[in-house]
Amino acid sequence: MGIDDLVNQGKDFLEQNKDKIDDVLKSDQAEDVSDKALDAAADFVKKIAPDSIDQHVDGARENIDKSIGNE
Repeated sequence: MGIDDLVNQGKDFLEQNKDKIDDVLKSDQAEDVSDKALDAAADFVKKIAPDSIDQHVDGARENIDKSIGNE
């Protein structure tokens, strides 16, 4: 089995389970997990990057958060 076969299996799985995956991504649990991960990532970037980009980090975090979870 080659890389192409694995990629095609992954595509098939996603296509067959699109509705289930969407439900999971919009769940309360996904919201909690994504909030924690996004907060940690944003805090890390803010610690190592100049303060002048904090608002851009916050904006990116908010845009990503809108795509995952239910809030």
